[in-house]
Amino acid sequence: MRVEHGKLVRDRIPAIIESHGCRAVAHTLDEDSYRTALLAKLAEEACEAQQATADDLPAELADVLEVLQALTAAFGLTWEQLQELADDKRAHRGGFRQRLFLDYVDQPE
Repeated sequence: MRVEHGKLVRDRIPAIIESHGCRAVAHTLDEDSYRTALLAKLAEEACEAQQATADDLPAELADVLEVLQALTAAFGLTWEQLQELADDKRAHRGGFRQRLFLDYVDQPE
């Protein structure tokens, strides 16, 4: 029975699948397809983190971090450059420490 996945997976996943007696078929993506697949993977991992239990959340956050690191490299940035961008954004727009939830905005008529 064939199970379609159609998604980016970690490097060792095909070998792990085959160690369980199954046949894994995968191919290497070109740079543009890789970037697109990484962005889709980020959304997938973020959804999994959102739905995780408190016990499972650390592992899901580690998956999000792995994808962020791969995305950073795929777009030609260093982790330090990304951290600097986050620091600058935090300095100008703030972080999330105050736990503010914007309910609505009344706009002048």
